[in-house]
Amino acid sequence: MYITDCHNHRIVKWKLNSKTGEIIAGGNETGNENNQLNNPRDIIFDKKNNSFIISDNANNRVIRHFDKNRTNQQILISNIDCWGLTIDKNGFIYVADCENNEVRRWKQGDEQGELVAGGNGQGNHLNQLNEPSFIFIDEDCSLYIADNQNHRVMKWKKDAKEGT
Repeated sequence: MYITDCHNHRIVKWKLNSKTGEIIAGGNETGNENNQLNNPRDIIFDKKNNSFIISDNANNRVIRHFDKNRTNQQILISNIDCWGLTIDKNGFIYVADCENNEVRRWKQGDEQGELVAGGNGQGNHLNQLNEPSFIFIDEDCSLYIADNQNHRVMKWKKDAKEGT
């Protein structure tokens, strides 16, 4: 099990029946160096690249991290108020952008993400989000969004203009 220990700025790996965890990322004080995190919010595993993808919230970046090398991080996305992450069966990365009240999808290696939910300003209409936090995608590419300040979970089907 992997835990985003946001207030200690680290990711901790816990093995079954273990009494102690192993720090696999961060844990070197708050910062934005390759071996540091600042308020990480989420972690997902990318099977295709055998790596972790971390939402490094206060550094406004999404990074790729390889478990074997704690100092070799790759910045995938910059300048984003990232919270929740998910990855679909095709390897697209989805990021909940809390500040911009939207969820974007990135093809790995792309500079710009594609808007897939929200993006119509902060609000409570079906085409709006209000500080989206955590997200999940199912096999049909329907996106489930914890719409934090609206106190609801929304479902956005693939290519939808609004959620339900």
